[in-house]
Amino acid sequence: MKDVNIIFIILALIAEIIGTIGGFGSSVFFVPLGNFFFDFQSVLGLTALFHLSSNLSKIFLFKKGLDKRLLLTIGIPSVIFVIIGGFLSKIFNGLFLETFLGIFLVGLSLLFLIKKKLSIPPNNKNAIIGGSFSGLSAGLLGTGGAIRGLTMASFNLEKSVFIATSAFIDFMIDFSRTFVYYNNGYIHNHDLKYVPYLFVIGILGSFIGKKILAYIPQTKFRRLSLLLILIIGIITMAKLIVKYL
Repeated sequence: MKDVNIIFIILALIAEIIGTIGGFGSSVFFVPLGNFFFDFQSVLGLTALFHLSSNLSKIFLFKKGLDKRLLLTIGIPSVIFVIIGGFLSKIFNGLFLETFLGIFLVGLSLLFLIKKKLSIPPNNKNAIIGGSFSGLSAGLLGTGGAIRGLTMASFNLEKSVFIATSAFIDFMIDFSRTFVYYNNGYIHNHDLKYVPYLFVIGILGSFIGKKILAYIPQTKFRRLSLLLILIIGIITMAKLIVKYL
């Protein structure tokens, strides 16, 4: 545990548990939290590696079934656009991306909280559009689970099928963007010491999240998740204001 930030490890576990229960995936929490400990590009690299184990765990734990149609209509556009977003992330500087991430988290969480019955018609066109924006956001900002979650929610999937399908799509996204981030130089040797811990957290957090999920109505925890996302977004913005102004 030498030179390993224990607080970061604990927060990563909490992010994984909440991400599993809330259905958004852990990156929506992990990315802004990681920015308090690492530079933005390092966070992108660690997120991709972290999610490989995290999503494999969810696929195994929630293996009641996968929606093959959504794997194609949401998954394929997500993979294409996460590659595009990954390359675009090299164009913009860290300050711009962190600022956009803060605005993105605050805006999206407020939208979901205010428009409680917000829904998307469950057709192939919207699935493709949602998958494209989710992939682009994941590649550029490190997180796209909230957009994908809103898209998939419109199909009224059974809870375990929802999580398994989302995790499988997320795994495809992370597998693809790992190569792009590595090519961009985002995966640094001095950060690799965290990978074994994040691998264990991905498995443990998914397991704990599944156990808790059985006792908490998804609708109630969804609201709590959105409130946490809002708080993290506000803190991200406040940190940037203090740091640069």
